[in-house]
Amino acid sequence: MAATEDLVYELRPADGDPAGAIVLLHGRGTSEQDLIPLLDVLDPDERLVAAFPRGPLELPPMGHHWYVTGEVGRPDPNSFDDALARLASWLEAIAAQTGVPIEETVIGGFSQGAVMAWALSLGPGRPRPAGLLAMSGFIPTVPGFDLELGDLDGLPIAISHGSLDPIVSVEFARHARRRAQAGGADVLYRETEVPHIVDPRIVPGLVDWVEARFM
Repeated sequence: MAATEDLVYELRPADGDPAGAIVLLHGRGTSEQDLIPLLDVLDPDERLVAAFPRGPLELPPMGHHWYVTGEVGRPDPNSFDDALARLASWLEAIAAQTGVPIEETVIGGFSQGAVMAWALSLGPGRPRPAGLLAMSGFIPTVPGFDLELGDLDGLPIAISHGSLDPIVSVEFARHARRRAQAGGADVLYRETEVPHIVDPRIVPGLVDWVEARFM
């Protein structure tokens, strides 16, 4: 049975009847608290239900993780599959609890969180979200797991990445853009000369992109 207890999380209700929801997934070695400040910018009027789950693994040197990192681009299959199953169960429970369906939810993340956002949004049989926000991540390559990228039918996808990223090469973002566009997604792509961070200069454009999902 789907249960919110599958993961530790923070939940911020909307101010009044929600226009939709946003789920933000943190990166490697941090926690559900990491992206909460970004919400203040993306949804200043608190129109959205916002949820921030915590990765299920605690690994050295510190913090919480979604999966065991091996080769960049290729998550450890066992930990990835487990995290995705728990995320999917948790998201279904959050949708039932808040009354906002997944189809009216933007799913986003940074680094490892972006990887999980791709999987949670476009994994086999998954309901399509209102939008996908992938910051400094990649489309995962995992044995036995393939994203459904063939018929995206205008799905809004925002991809951002730093061209100087020493951890996740910008080539992963360029590859993701090509695959998403080939599948018919409506892709917003932002690449700037920064390392493995969210460039503050692109945030205003992301604010507009999120707002457009709920007009």
